[in-house]
Amino acid sequence: MKMIIDGKAVGASNGTTIDVLNPATGKVIDTVPAATEDDIKLAVEKAIIGQKKWAKVPLHQKGEIFEKFLELVEKDKEKLAQTLSQETGKPITEARGEIANIPIAFKAFTERAKHLYGEVIPPGIEKNQDTHIQITVREPIGVVACIIPFNFPCDLFDQKVAPTLLAGNAAIVKPSTDNPLTLCLLTELLVKAGVTDGAIQIITGRGSQVGNWLCKNPDVHAITLTGSTAVGIETYKNAASHLAHISLELGGNDAFIVCDDADIDLAVEELIWGRMYNTGQVCCASKRFIVHNKVKDIFAKKAIERIKKIKLGDPAADDTELGCLISEKAAIEVEAQVKLTLEQGGKLLYGGKRNGAFYEPTVITDIPKDAEVAKDLEIFGPVVSIIGFDTVEEAIEIANSSIFGLGGCVFTSNMKTAYQVALRLECGGVVINGASFFRSFEMPFGGYKYSGVGTEGVMSTFDEVTRVKTVILKNILS
Repeated sequence: MKMIIDGKAVGASNGTTIDVLNPATGKVIDTVPAATEDDIKLAVEKAIIGQKKWAKVPLHQKGEIFEKFLELVEKDKEKLAQTLSQETGKPITEARGEIANIPIAFKAFTERAKHLYGEVIPPGIEKNQDTHIQITVREPIGVVACIIPFNFPCDLFDQKVAPTLLAGNAAIVKPSTDNPLTLCLLTELLVKAGVTDGAIQIITGRGSQVGNWLCKNPDVHAITLTGSTAVGIETYKNAASHLAHISLELGGNDAFIVCDDADIDLAVEELIWGRMYNTGQVCCASKRFIVHNKVKDIFAKKAIERIKKIKLGDPAADDTELGCLISEKAAIEVEAQVKLTLEQGGKLLYGGKRNGAFYEPTVITDIPKDAEVAKDLEIFGPVVSIIGFDTVEEAIEIANSSIFGLGGCVFTSNMKTAYQVALRLECGGVVINGASFFRSFEMPFGGYKYSGVGTEGVMSTFDEVTRVKTVILKNILS
């Protein structure tokens, strides 16, 4: 598969490629170009030209182009889902669900864009301003680098590319090297639908090289990245070198607090949804299960009983509920993290075995609150780490001990307790009586502390990809 630069499918200027593997089988699916620095420079140059043309396209025409894009997505939805499943290792049912999100997101962002009205500061609000009228307008920020991770590539493509283009910017997409194919197809469909050449492009290659070249380029005016905290910090530094605007959604180690009066059956069902989806490879997945000691054993027992019912297997099969991790390397890392957690005092109740890129659901209990996984060790896999507590105050203390603050949740039948906990958790979102794995396209999504900078969603992304200009009609009333 090729990159898209200036509306054309192209290879790397030096002809080099990278294999894209099916993590479930280890077989090569396709190849993508390993872009050179010259390729990145060319993409940015074409983006500057394309953005100026695209910005002149009226919003209603942009909406019509998006409607054509969604028609093409609908026509190719099974091909897109199959590609996503094959290159990611997620069950085909989850892949189909992710493709089905594309029209939800693009339509929502389009509607929001139609209502980004300016504001008027009338005369007389401020002393000595009786004869002036001040009007605000939003303008595109310019060239936006959209850095997209492997776990939900299409959902994050929606979140970043749709508002970027609707605001009149040019988007340069940098997908994960592990699974870039579906995003290459979506970019191709946007070009086919009528997005101006250069306004939407996709470049492929190792993030450590291609991502750095892109984010260091002084003609990239904004960067929106979802990824690890380490990569986010490095990207922040690159952005600072030329004062590019930046939005970062980074790691998380979300707390899942279960009080002694909680509905345990509900909590267990939400555990399945909030920890096992996408084989646990979710930034806002619930990862630290902070459970009251009175109900800890029954919670663990019921969790294991429910986990045993999950159908593991080939991601391509319609009845598979849990696939593999993105790579064998990722599974090996989860394996090492589980081993460390057991060495630090955790007790293995279930699972703990790896087979290639597959890692079986795992339950660990009696984890000390000073163990690494109870604070800052983010396990990106289907592992349930249970830490006991005796008081709500202690649960909040454990939850807030992490450097991360993406999301959290609390289960209790007492709404007063629930709301008090929600207000005291140091994170960007809290779910009451549901797993922290909750993200609508409408909501502003982002984290505190090392979990990121800024938010994205229909409510807030346009603030990240536009500039506000004030036009002053001076002495218009004199």
